[in-house]
Amino acid sequence: MTPLLLIGGGGHCRSCIDVIEATSKYSIRGIVQERSHEKSLILNYPTLGFDEDLKHLITENSEALIAVGQIKRPDTRVRLFNLIKGLGARLPIIQSPTAYRSPHSDVGEGTILMHGCLVNVNSSIGTNCIINSFALIEHDVKIGDHCHISTGSRINGDVSIGEGTFIGSGCVIKEGVTIGSRVVIGAGKVVIKDIPAETIVST
Repeated sequence: MTPLLLIGGGGHCRSCIDVIEATSKYSIRGIVQERSHEKSLILNYPTLGFDEDLKHLITENSEALIAVGQIKRPDTRVRLFNLIKGLGARLPIIQSPTAYRSPHSDVGEGTILMHGCLVNVNSSIGTNCIINSFALIEHDVKIGDHCHISTGSRINGDVSIGEGTFIGSGCVIKEGVTIGSRVVIGAGKVVIKDIPAETIVST
C-alpha cells in the first residue's frame, strides 16, 4: 500500500481516515497538525509533527492529503495545498468504495469523494475539494478548486460553482444555476437563481 501523510487532525481528519482505510490502497504514515494541538494518537495513528515540520516530513514524490475541514472559508486548505505542492508532494484522489464516480467525469488532485456520494456523467470537480457523504453531483456540473460540497447536498445538472465555495448540508441547487467564487450557502437552502461571488446565503 502507498504511504499517505494526512495534514490536519480534527473531525474531518477522522472522517478521511475512515474513507482511506476502506479503500485498502494507502497506509497512513501519520498526521501533521497545528502546534496548538497536542501530539497524540488519532484513531491509533500518530501525530508526526506540526506545520513547520512539513518540509522535513515531505520528500520528493511523497503522497499527502489535506485533512482539514472547510466550514465557510477555504483559506486554510488553500494555504496548505500550496505549501505541500511547493514541497513536492503529490495529492491523490481519494474515493470511498461506496462512492460512485462516472468514468466520464473529471476530478482534480487532492479531492476526496466520501461515503455514498455520486459524481455523474460529464461533471468536473477541481483540485483539493471535499465531496462529502451522500452529496449528489449531477450531469454536466462544473465545480472549481477548493470547494466543499457538504453532506446530502443536491447539485443538479449544468450547475457551475466557483472556486473556494462552501455548500452547506442538505442544500438543493436548481439546474443551470451559476454560483460565484467564495460563496457560502447555509445548510438546507434551496437555490433557484444565480449567486454572485463573495456572497453569504444564510437566511
